[in-house]
Amino acid sequence: MSTLRFGFIGAGQIAYSSANSIKNHGKATVIAASDPNAERLNELCTKFEIPHAHATSEELFANPEVDAVYIAVPNKFHAPLAKAALEAGKHVILDKPFALSYAEALGVAEAARCSGKVLTLGMNVRFLEGAQKIRSLVEQGVLGEVYHAKAYWQRRTGIPKLGTWFGNKELAGGGCLYDIGVHALDACLYVMGNFKPVSVSGVTYTKFGNRGLGEGGWGMSDRSKDIIFNVDDFASALIRFENGATVSLDVSWAAHMENANRQDIELFGTEAGAVVWSPKLFRHDPLRTEYDVIENPAAPLRYPHKDRFANFINHILDGEELCVTVDQALAIQKILDGIAESCVTGREVML
Repeated sequence: MSTLRFGFIGAGQIAYSSANSIKNHGKATVIAASDPNAERLNELCTKFEIPHAHATSEELFANPEVDAVYIAVPNKFHAPLAKAALEAGKHVILDKPFALSYAEALGVAEAARCSGKVLTLGMNVRFLEGAQKIRSLVEQGVLGEVYHAKAYWQRRTGIPKLGTWFGNKELAGGGCLYDIGVHALDACLYVMGNFKPVSVSGVTYTKFGNRGLGEGGWGMSDRSKDIIFNVDDFASALIRFENGATVSLDVSWAAHMENANRQDIELFGTEAGAVVWSPKLFRHDPLRTEYDVIENPAAPLRYPHKDRFANFINHILDGEELCVTVDQALAIQKILDGIAESCVTGREVML
C-alpha cells in the first residue's frame, strides 16, 4: 500500500481541519464521507473533492476502496461505529472521547484485536511541540521523579453551540470533561509517561449552560428546542497513580475568571519542574547562584510532523511508532468513569 484512502464518518466542523491534515500529508487522501445531514456532507465533499458521498455509515464501510475510517460524530456513536468499522476491515482513528464507558471501550479494543487493524484516538494535544519536548526531558530524567502534575483547560465562555448534542448527556455522555478535559488529562499522562492510575476522586458542576449562559463559538450542529443542557460545564478531579504520583485536573466550559482561556500542564519533579503549553523548564543549577527558568528548552521531537493524522498514516504505511495506544486510551476512559462515579458517591473510587 502506497497511499492510505480515508472515509470520514461525520462532516462537522472538526472534519475540515482533519481533511486538511490528510491532504497535506502526501501519502493519503479522503475518498469517501458520510453524514446524515446531506447539506453538510455535500459541502465537505465539494470543498475537498471527495468522490464518494455515502448516505449511511454502512455504505461507507462496505466501500472496498476505503482503507481507514476517521470517526467524528456525537460521542454516543463513537464505540458502535468504531467497532463496526474494525469489523469491516478498516483501520480506525477515532475522535475523543474513546466511548461513554470503560465497558464500551473494551468492546472496541477487542474488535481491534480480532480484526488485526490499527485503532488509535486522535489526541492532538500530545503532538504539540511543547508536549513532545517536555516528554523527552522527562524520559531523559531531567525532571527526576515527577511526583505531581496540574492539568487544566478552563474557558470563561466556551460552551459549544447551545441546543445541540454537545449539551445533552444521552448523546455526549459528558460536557467539558469529555470535550476539553480529556485532552488535558491525556496530554498530562503522556508527558509524565504514567498511565497506571489506581484511584480518583472528582466532582462535576452544571452552573451556566442550563441557564442558557456561557456559549462560545464552536460547532456546526443544528440547534433544537428539545435538547436540554444537562452535562457538566465545570469539573475537577484528583488522580492517584501506582507509583505514588498524583494529578490534579480542572476543566471548565464556562466560569467567572480573569482570563478568557487558561490552559497548561505543570509538572513537579524532584530535580526540575516544567510547563508544557509554552514550554519552560525550572531548576536550580548548582554552578550558579540564580534559579534557572529556561524558555523553550532544547529537546528532540519524536514526532516532528506534530500531527495526529501524520502519525496514524506513517504508522500504517511506514511503521512509525503509534503515539496513542489502545491501552493508554483505556486508562483515560477508566479515569473518566471513575470521576463520574466519584461525583455520584462523593467518595474516592478505586480503579
